[in-house]
Amino acid sequence: MGNSIIAACKNGDSSLEDLDSYFPVRPECRADVPNTRFRPRAGRTLSERRWKAAFSQEGYLDIAGVLRRIQRGGIHPSIKGAVWEFLLGCFDPNSTFEERNELRQQRREQYAAWKSECQKLVPVVGSGKVTTNAIVTDDGQPIELANTTSNGQDTNNGMPVDIGVYEKKVVQWKLNLSQIGLDVVRTDRSLVFYENQANQAKLWDVLAVYAWIDKDIGYVQGMTDICSPIIILLENEADAFWCFERAMRRLRENFKSSANSIGVQSQLRSLAQIVTIVDPKLHRHLEELDGGEYLFALRMLMVLFRRELSFVDALYLWEVMWAMEYNPNIYSLYDKTLEQLPDKLNDTQLKQYGKFERRIVRTGATKQHDALAIFLVASVLETKKKQLMKEAKGLDDVVQILSAITGNLDAKKALNEALKVHKKYMSKVKKT
Repeated sequence: MGNSIIAACKNGDSSLEDLDSYFPVRPECRADVPNTRFRPRAGRTLSERRWKAAFSQEGYLDIAGVLRRIQRGGIHPSIKGAVWEFLLGCFDPNSTFEERNELRQQRREQYAAWKSECQKLVPVVGSGKVTTNAIVTDDGQPIELANTTSNGQDTNNGMPVDIGVYEKKVVQWKLNLSQIGLDVVRTDRSLVFYENQANQAKLWDVLAVYAWIDKDIGYVQGMTDICSPIIILLENEADAFWCFERAMRRLRENFKSSANSIGVQSQLRSLAQIVTIVDPKLHRHLEELDGGEYLFALRMLMVLFRRELSFVDALYLWEVMWAMEYNPNIYSLYDKTLEQLPDKLNDTQLKQYGKFERRIVRTGATKQHDALAIFLVASVLETKKKQLMKEAKGLDDVVQILSAITGNLDAKKALNEALKVHKKYMSKVKKT
């Protein structure tokens, strides 16, 4: 399926009308999905050939060269999954093929063990089916038959549930399973990939196991939007789980909520502070419309513009953001093996950082405002400033104006604007 695309990319053909064949859309849905802007470009996009050439004979990865290419033109669809594993910190670029294969096998065994725990509590896990109906009551009592679903339609082919212990968090996990199922059958339903019930079940299983091990957060709506692309890109379910787990390490605070606050609130506060500094007039206008808490930006931050872009363009946006924010110590930080960093990094070391993260390191800025996604939202507000100032008379108008970017957002331009907003912000903060 991808040979013609690879050949076209090598020939410098930037039109590549069959790009979407990697992620085919159901014919009846084509009119409803945003157009794709991203096109692999020879000499700019990280190709399969360039990716393979970036490894030494032992398997060490030239991460600096890989980051440069991704930041110029994204990643070719044929290798996205493999590259994402590095961008998200699943593997250390300074490891060998043998070391990574050993680690991959260990992780697959760990995932199988966690999945087995889940299966003992709820046999639907790993059955190739998705449950959309509650399997326990709110107080933990078992519902005798758990309805399962195929392609979003409820059936009566339920499976008996072993309720296990009535521990509060176990009960909460079981309560989450039906919500995961409802979200799974709604996620990316325009894609041919999810016409296959086995693929829906794979997404459901990964999210169910993740909710089992991350009992502080469990499952929150929006996680399917983050997990779905990873399921599509990585064929092995365990590998997809670990890639999603690493993605959630970056995003989990967005999903962490309490009775008094939502997880993404800290990013919304940062957004408000950024706009206050780079464009105080716009911020005052939004405040006058009771939009000073920036709740209208919640979805963009939580699911990283998934709803505003086509599927392919969202993947492009994510991978370029992750490349720009890349820190070569990410694997060691996650694996808790990081030794003390040198006080000053030389040019060679700095090249192993993404361009955005490099700027943060050079300026010594705190971590409070270093999420590129926040500046991306700020750049969207800046591009819509004239319309917001002139036409927005209330919050509903703000939401309507911003919703118009759906299908019309150019991810590449938005990222460039985000970097400009960040530069302007850092300059103004430095003067104060």
